[in-house]
Amino acid sequence: MSHFETIPEIASNLDGTGLRIGIVTARFNSDVCGGLLTACRDELNKLGVADGNILLSSVPGALEIPLVLQTLAKSGKFDALIALGAIIRGETYHFELVSNESGSGVTQVGLDFGIPIANAILTTENDDQALVRMQEKGSDAAKVAVEMARLQQSLRALLKQ
Repeated sequence: MSHFETIPEIASNLDGTGLRIGIVTARFNSDVCGGLLTACRDELNKLGVADGNILLSSVPGALEIPLVLQTLAKSGKFDALIALGAIIRGETYHFELVSNESGSGVTQVGLDFGIPIANAILTTENDDQALVRMQEKGSDAAKVAVEMARLQQSLRALLKQ
């Protein structure tokens, strides 16, 4: 990568100190969602985000997540948001509908309000896959939220110059 040394770059920043994070978690598939939330909170704390700067909202299922994210985003009180949920394939088309619509809704809120949203709504074939992924995805969501919040702050400061 030495041939890019003359291009300014904003370095990754995982310092969560002082950041305000909103988390929306689904209650459906509660064991998996609880695991996602525990891993996410633990990682946020490791990155310096204080519990007092985290707001947790729970909703019935993944389809309800985007509406609450929208409410949090509209408030302007958060640096980043996190969506946690688990959609596990069943025997009907409902899996595809919930997966596609919740994912689209999460993305749309982030774009509409210019706020980073870490999407850790798992979509898996079965319970075992979800249980295997919940720890890593919960932790990853925390890192993504912090890194993207800091990147947005850096970009906004840089572009004001």
